[in-house]
Amino acid sequence: MKRVKLPFAGLEVEFADRDRALQQVLEWSEKGTWQPVVVFGPEGCGKTAWLKQAAELLRESGYEVFYLHPLDRLVYAEVSVPSVREAFAELARKAFAEEAPGRIAWAVFDFVRDLLKARKSKVAIVADDVFQAIGLERAAGYVKGLLNMVEHPLYSYENIVVLVATSEGKSRGEIGRHRWASLMPMWNMSRRGFEELYRQVPGPKPDFEEAWRVTGGNPGVLARLYQAGWSADEVVKSLIASKKLDTLTPTLSPEEREWLRQAVEDPDTLLAREKLPLIEKLVELNLIVDAITYRDPPLWIDQPPPERDLELGIGKRVAWQTPLHREAVRRALEEAAA
Repeated sequence: MKRVKLPFAGLEVEFADRDRALQQVLEWSEKGTWQPVVVFGPEGCGKTAWLKQAAELLRESGYEVFYLHPLDRLVYAEVSVPSVREAFAELARKAFAEEAPGRIAWAVFDFVRDLLKARKSKVAIVADDVFQAIGLERAAGYVKGLLNMVEHPLYSYENIVVLVATSEGKSRGEIGRHRWASLMPMWNMSRRGFEELYRQVPGPKPDFEEAWRVTGGNPGVLARLYQAGWSADEVVKSLIASKKLDTLTPTLSPEEREWLRQAVEDPDTLLAREKLPLIEKLVELNLIVDAITYRDPPLWIDQPPPERDLELGIGKRVAWQTPLHREAVRRALEEAAA
């Protein structure tokens, strides 16, 4: 299998590890996905890298591939019907020129239909963060459209694989209210895989154990640290600013701030009915993941997180997205109390 090259903090690295996740793609390539597979997980955990490698793997397996990452202005139709490929490229060009990337996500339904009208094929749709492009309020409707394409195609297909990834906790909740998709979490990289990526980063850097302790295996945080000259303090400050934690924490009641302090030490302390609004806010801000009740490998893309690792901020059922997300909350609480 060809390993794709990926942009990484101004560098170019090779796709690292995720062997089990790629094996899952191979299994889907053989039998198809009976529902859209919607993958969620921490920001920067490697969903985009995995989708790019999955698209290449499916293409090598004989699939006609539609790859959509509208917000990154990267979309293509790697298909064998020239008229479909060219029309898709032209629509994408116009949509980007008109600042309407969501149009591409909706148009893929028509292009799959046109492809299958011309040729019975194996088709893959690989979509990254399309919910942000179309609006989170339309996420469930979009997934229902993908399901209809799988279950009630206008023209028959040999096989179909639909993979969609999102970092938006809110969209996961909306989709989860229906039975239109298989929701599967992805966690940060395993130690072995993360070390494989870490060794591709050039120049002086912290030793691996320190990098692991700070990032929890999150490649996005590793990239931010590299760009920040390995200053964890700078990354924490940028997280506080981007998540607006400096304005959130002063608005919390004394009781809520105490709940948050407890959660910094152990995220499972959030699991109480009266704390549900706080959990929802932390999920909305992409600070925690609250859907890790089971660690059964078939329920996860790649490897699940450890059962419990409080040093990395991982509880049994709730986890901070990365240790630096937790540190940003800790810092914001301290500054609010000062």
